[in-house]
Amino acid sequence: MDEEFVGFPKIARLSRDCIVTEKIDGTNACINITEDGQFLIGSRTKWITPECDNHGFARWATAHRDELMLLGPGRHFGEWWGSGIQRGYALPKGEKRLSLFNVSRWCLAGETPKRIEMADPRIEKYQDELPACCGLVPVLATGNFDGISLIVSSVMASLEANGSRVAPGFMKPEGIVVFHMAGNVGFKKTFTKDESPKSMVV
Repeated sequence: MDEEFVGFPKIARLSRDCIVTEKIDGTNACINITEDGQFLIGSRTKWITPECDNHGFARWATAHRDELMLLGPGRHFGEWWGSGIQRGYALPKGEKRLSLFNVSRWCLAGETPKRIEMADPRIEKYQDELPACCGLVPVLATGNFDGISLIVSSVMASLEANGSRVAPGFMKPEGIVVFHMAGNVGFKKTFTKDESPKSMVV
């Protein structure tokens, strides 16, 4: 028989930790560092270069290559946001920032790395420190999935009343992302057009 057998994938348990972060309205960005040291820059759908760019991200990443190489091998995803991109967040003209999504793995430059909870509590693992040129999407709450609806309601109300956490004083935040740790999957909730498929959102 030539057909390769593919087993049914394991199912993650629902009653596990979730992380709620602010959804930033910018453009998707990726830094890919290969095991042999290649440095690739991506948008949501393709590799980009300073000559074929996406809101200046490739040009910025190329200029910060030495710092970004400190991220190490892997695909590092984040949001490239700021002046001239979507909401802009009232940043000064020309100012843009990179906020990475993996808030569990990283801490900001200058912060003390926190211990990462592992399935086996005997294993001690700590966050890595980001290069100074990178930020993180803001963590708004954490909690078990069993109470996620109350957490989401509270966080959305706080954002609506107090404005963006990534850009304090900006009163038109986009929404949130709920990341289910065990399932390794994220869900978004926005203040506007939340019922519409992305393909229909203008």
